Amino acid sequence: MTNVSDSNPRIYIACLAAYNNGYLHGVWIEADQDADAIRDEIAAMLARSPIENAEEYAVHDYEGFEGVTISEYAGIDNVARMGAFIAEHGALGAGLLEQFGGDMDQAETTLQDCYHGQFASLADYMEELTTESVTIPEALRSYVDWDAMACDAEMGGDLFTIETAHGEVHVFSNR
Repeated sequence: MTNVSDSNPRIYIACLAAYNNGYLHGVWIEADQDADAIRDEIAAMLARSPIENAEEYAVHDYEGFEGVTISEYAGIDNVARMGAFIAEHGALGAGLLEQFGGDMDQAETTLQDCYHGQFASLADYMEELTTESVTIPEALRSYVDWDAMACDAEMGGDLFTIETAHGEVHVFSNR
């Protein structure tokens, strides 16, 4: 598996008839396109196979999926959906897919319904959330432990985070 974060998600589809007969025959396909377009590219690759009447294929490599695992026999509809989600949301989309074991419905719903934004840390989020809803007297401000509040929120299951870069933390509510 290759992991190239600056490229669009794509898959390498190999012809299994050729592979089983000692030939390397396949094609790289952009995975962030419509599933039918991917199927058309697979059919064209199989039609060019050095083995007549080739029908079976498998995903032999992939890149640009930001650490999300694509199985050898992944369904094309799911690959296209994940590819489009990662192409649109980058490392954040991939992080959500990893968080939910590749469950696209859960990743999309969580991004839509539970996302609180990007912060430098969960402690920064807790500080912003608290100071927007409660006035903390200046004399007491230095006694508030934002890191402990963040830890409690995460350990208690109220929130989870996805870190996409140093100082780039995305905060989500757990349902």
